[in-house]
Amino acid sequence: MASLQIKQVLLKFFSLFSVVRGYNILVLIFAQYLAAIFVFSPTKSVKDVVFDLHLLFLILACVCVIAGGYIINNFYDDKLDRINRPLKVGLDGYIKQSTKLRLYFLLNFIGFYFGTLISWRAALFFALFIFGIWFYSHKLKKYPFLGIFSASTLTITPFFAVFIYFDNFSKIIFVHAGFLFLVILVRQLIKDLENLKGAIANNYKTFPAVYGEKKTKILAILLLLITVFPVYILLTYANLSYMKYYFYVMALALVFISFMLWKSHTKNEFRRLHNLLKILLFIGVICLIFIDTSLLLDKVILRLK
Repeated sequence: MASLQIKQVLLKFFSLFSVVRGYNILVLIFAQYLAAIFVFSPTKSVKDVVFDLHLLFLILACVCVIAGGYIINNFYDDKLDRINRPLKVGLDGYIKQSTKLRLYFLLNFIGFYFGTLISWRAALFFALFIFGIWFYSHKLKKYPFLGIFSASTLTITPFFAVFIYFDNFSKIIFVHAGFLFLVILVRQLIKDLENLKGAIANNYKTFPAVYGEKKTKILAILLLLITVFPVYILLTYANLSYMKYYFYVMALALVFISFMLWKSHTKNEFRRLHNLLKILLFIGVICLIFIDTSLLLDKVILRLK
């Protein structure tokens, strides 16, 4: 009897972890702190950043709002996911829809509350962020151009919040953000190709559903070619240090992805490319520590002594 209860608790835990995309949340926390330490506040010590209470509130607010966003997206996409991700739907089903909705409102309230602890501007920002995620899940994602642009914008918004918090508006940060935005756009297009069958069945007017597979591939490859411009600018940046090797690898990887995307036709092929882009973006997060190796030594190694 006890083992059965433990099994049910574990199933519900993993179900909830799947619904809120816990792995993405953990990566987000890691990425925001690394960006805060090595990009947005280069003159502050690790201790000052890590123990910045308002930054903690900001990241917790992002975590709560984004977790809530995954829940509402899961709620609206239930029929679509039954076609595209039947195994995930089976796992997610251990949490009732009514429970998911209650948790959605609770997380949004907590996220907004953390925003109020920072400032009224932060509270307004998170109120708009919550509305934006809901509007995307309810309406925007069903339309070709609005869907991919709003999804990409919402993905990059948490980092936008952090760099506004540190009041760091350097040109190189905007160029890096532009590069990330283009790659995320491509990832979203590939994801829509992967989910094409479910989109058509549920009358979602995603880009591939409206314009077809070939035109979606052409747009994605064109966006990948445009990434050459921000990569070139980033590579000419003197303080990029060892992170330049990430952009060399990324440039080669994007050429490879363009070639493979053109040849891909099945759901599994699109899924592999989608996951490859996710891995490359995650590696990019880790490589933030190499933007300035002298900064790494000063902030981490020397201060540990």
